[in-house]
Amino acid sequence: MQLSLTRPLAIFDLETTGTNVATDRIVEISVIKLMPDGSKEALNQRINPGMPIPNEATLIHGITDLDVKESPSFNDFAPKLNDFLENADLSGYNAIKFDIPLLVEEFLRAGIDFSLMDRHVVDVQNIFHKMEPRTLKAAYKFYCGRILEMAHSAEADAMATYEVLLAQLDFYHDQEYTDPDGMVSKPVKNDVKALSDFSYYTRNVDLVGHIVFNEKQQEVLNFGKYKGQSVEQIFTKEPSYYDWMMKSQFPLSTKRVIQAIWKRSRK
Repeated sequence: MQLSLTRPLAIFDLETTGTNVATDRIVEISVIKLMPDGSKEALNQRINPGMPIPNEATLIHGITDLDVKESPSFNDFAPKLNDFLENADLSGYNAIKFDIPLLVEEFLRAGIDFSLMDRHVVDVQNIFHKMEPRTLKAAYKFYCGRILEMAHSAEADAMATYEVLLAQLDFYHDQEYTDPDGMVSKPVKNDVKALSDFSYYTRNVDLVGHIVFNEKQQEVLNFGKYKGQSVEQIFTKEPSYYDWMMKSQFPLSTKRVIQAIWKRSRK
């Protein structure tokens, strides 16, 4: 099947020095640009990140410092890439959580305001996760190997949930999980607090989730001593915290959000 396009769709992937959007860098980018007429254009480029590539990253993508020694910096390559992506929608695998925040960060460091405002973003991973059933009935079949009879009966669903939880404890026993920040843990354990902590997602305000919305739709910090507290209230009672955040190694995209909240808190 051919994609139905009204403007170009740029499908891209990044290889990087790590998974920290604020401090890590791109070492390779590959873009396939699909045109509405069915034609394709490609742009592939290795990038000198201006920093040593950690061994852990090299083990994943196979790119060494020597491989990118003579490659251009992102600053040098940015204008060409920006032109290539002009008027194009974007697509990638896990692009919303990682590739796009890091790409935007690199562009901002290069002095280019790469906006997503007029672009559609297609995340293939999210389509996969949403289309592959995540219902209790599907989970029961996957983990327990049986068909859930009387689905949507409260008693049957409660018992099935219990059986699925027990099966998950066995299925994921001692398995490692790597979060978007690269932290490795073994979260699926026979401990209710650990399982509770692992159960939650957050709704991000900034691209990387340092600031999230709480249940009241207030912007709250998602880290540090003020975690869970309103950012606007923190800035009001402790203005120096804004200065600290702006001087710290937060992504530039996060600092833009911080600046907007700061301006609002001054009114």
